[in-house]
Amino acid sequence: MTFTYCIFRIAYCTPDRRERFHFSRITLHAIRNTQCAIRSSAFTLIELVISAALMAIILTASYACLNAAISGKKLIEPRADVIQNARVAMAMISADLRSACPLSKDFEFLGMHRMIDDIQADNLDFATHNYIPKRPREADYCQISYFADKEDESGNISLFRRRNPTISPDPLSGGSRELIARGLRGVSFEYYDGWDWYDTWGEINAQKKERKASLLAPNLSGMPEAVRITLWFDPNPRSAPQKEPRASNQSEPPLMFETTVRLNLTGASQSGFSGRNGENTSDSSGPTKQDNQ
Repeated sequence: MTFTYCIFRIAYCTPDRRERFHFSRITLHAIRNTQCAIRSSAFTLIELVISAALMAIILTASYACLNAAISGKKLIEPRADVIQNARVAMAMISADLRSACPLSKDFEFLGMHRMIDDIQADNLDFATHNYIPKRPREADYCQISYFADKEDESGNISLFRRRNPTISPDPLSGGSRELIARGLRGVSFEYYDGWDWYDTWGEINAQKKERKASLLAPNLSGMPEAVRITLWFDPNPRSAPQKEPRASNQSEPPLMFETTVRLNLTGASQSGFSGRNGENTSDSSGPTKQDNQ
């Protein structure tokens, strides 16, 4: 009876009511289809876990690459500065040595072995023609010294150069001092006489020089044929504290730079001061120079 009544109402209802009833049925059917589609297109738990794992791997790899790039930059930048400082220092020393000439009648060329604490810090004293006059009464002759010393503020070992363009009674003093390079771990100069290498060259003390002259040592007078320069630098001077410059980087080996410079005026100097130094000089250097020629 109820079903017949419903059919009768649908059959004899007005057109507007029929359209509304048909629209409501279509809307209900569309909603049901949308819900079924949403349920069928959702991610499963396994898919979510795999996606999260892949995302974590990608983020970890990206962070590792970025961290490696930043670490490499921090490692390379201070070393690039050290290499530049070493290149400039080597160029300055080499240019002065190529034009080296006798320093005085008593000692033409001096190379002394020296230590600062446990750091090798050799001294080098000579004269050179590698100088451009800047004031009156100056020529291209200049007295030069290379030495290592501690800075007062930081305590770091630095390389200095002393230049005196005037001829002074004491060739080892006077002039102005300039900073060449910072962050040194050591300075070494070796001298070649044409046959062998020596750690020192020349002698300031006259008595010691006379005693050594009896041994016919060729490194007591004259000028060497070549000089080997070795510089050791702190590989990371920026990270070292000022009070203890070598404590933090003691396990890291220093950067070593080495070059050999030939003295172009050595042959001309042997017939200069060396020929007038007396018998001791001629006896000590004579056999070596004759064999070398």
